Amino acid sequence: MIGLIFVLELLICHFPLQNKAFKSARDQLDSMPGKLDSKRLALALKKEFDSAYGPAWHCIVGTSFGSYVTHSLGGFLYFSIDKVYILLFKTAVEPLDH
Repeated sequence: MIGLIFVLELLICHFPLQNKAFKSARDQLDSMPGKLDSKRLALALKKEFDSAYGPAWHCIVGTSFGSYVTHSLGGFLYFSIDKVYILLFKTAVEPLDH
């Protein structure tokens, strides 16, 4: 296993969600042979959080990116593991009026 390094830049989230995000990201990274597959990691984290905490989670993964997002209260995580940066955030889901 690669050294376990978490750097929390900004965290506006409940502790159980933080732990789930860290563990899920670490497990996914450990399961990747060789090179980082950022799309695979982002999809896995998004699906896991949508399933566990309801829809409208979004995930951005990479070694360098910028972002400007609107998120739901208590639904924002930004952290890094082994120089891989992960932004995970939830947005509100509102029904469409037809």
